[in-house]
Amino acid sequence: MIQDVSDRPTWYAICTNPQQEDRACSNLRAWGVECLNPKIKESRRNHFTGIAEVISKPLFPRYIFSRFELKGAFHKISFTRGVHRVVSFDGRPTPIDEDVIALIQSRVGSDGFVKIGASLKPGDVVRVKDGPWKALTGVVEREFKTNERITLLLQSIKYQSRLTIESHWVEKIS
Repeated sequence: MIQDVSDRPTWYAICTNPQQEDRACSNLRAWGVECLNPKIKESRRNHFTGIAEVISKPLFPRYIFSRFELKGAFHKISFTRGVHRVVSFDGRPTPIDEDVIALIQSRVGSDGFVKIGASLKPGDVVRVKDGPWKALTGVVEREFKTNERITLLLQSIKYQSRLTIESHWVEKIS
């Protein structure tokens, strides 16, 4: 099964135990193994208080990526706490192309989170997805330097106003 692989480090997908992505990645790093655990921000509104909060979630729940030499580290990786198994097909661990990992890494922002979707730019028509302004539409007027907040020109019947809002609360209308 492992005899016909090269000795150079290669990226593999690792299936983790439920909600153990951070633990598995931390334990693999303790072994000196390179690990990628991409995360995204998700906004949730508390149903009781109505307060919005941003939480960190894995981009691929139960999966992380790790780079290691298969011959020398497969057994150690397979039995690391938090790891369920190395993703395999027909009994052979399946390598992940370097370009796929590079693409994910290129989308990681300075805050450590993966940016998903097209960025918004002035002139884009958007709809507010949640909160007190839910379903209102507007035009992006400007984006702040952090790319987390935008100013919208909201248009209503005979009224136009500005709203500064978190960019993840809006979606682009095509």
